[in-house]
Amino acid sequence: MKDSLKPMQAPDTAGLPLISFERAVELMRASIPVIFPTETLFGLGSRALDADASARVFRAKHRSTVRPLPLILGEWEQLDQIAKAPAFIMPLLEKFWPGPLSVLFPARLRVPEVLTGGTGHVAVRLSSHPVAAALARAVGEPITASSANISGRPAVRQASELDPELFAAVGGVLDEAPMPAGGAPSTLIAINEQQRIVVRREGAISCRQLIEAGFPLENGA
Repeated sequence: MKDSLKPMQAPDTAGLPLISFERAVELMRASIPVIFPTETLFGLGSRALDADASARVFRAKHRSTVRPLPLILGEWEQLDQIAKAPAFIMPLLEKFWPGPLSVLFPARLRVPEVLTGGTGHVAVRLSSHPVAAALARAVGEPITASSANISGRPAVRQASELDPELFAAVGGVLDEAPMPAGGAPSTLIAINEQQRIVVRREGAISCRQLIEAGFPLENGA
């Protein structure tokens, strides 16, 4: 048989601590992080408003606590739980949410300091991945969504590529379709006092897309 006619081989998930959606929700509510798919890559997450759960994510990734953990919303209403979005930014959010655009907002006082990395800000996006968004809705609050990798090692889009070192620090892996698209991570932006966009990390949404949508960048573009 020609190679082109051979059936595609399914990713090898043998040995992965796979869990159901329902179990993932139970674990997150119990402050135990889980691994799950997002629109870009596999994420490692927990309840956003639980300081102990967020600390577990930092420890699992060996990540510096001076860097905020990115957050995923399951629905628009969850934004108000963690941040106050100024009215002028709503057209930007309505254009690119749900999707891979993370926005830095000043965190509300109820947000644990460990989650903000001591910066007082949170990076938030409304996820376009049905599983990630459903998790946040079922948990009842935003969830952290740092990439599911040890800091400094590659992020992954297939469960079979996950680093086994993570498994001892999480409750399990939720591997439900659709598979993450891969490629660049979410774009990270902030808004300055002049109401202009400051691109902190260009990712899945390009600077050109932001400009063409009518949102000026800090450099005057």
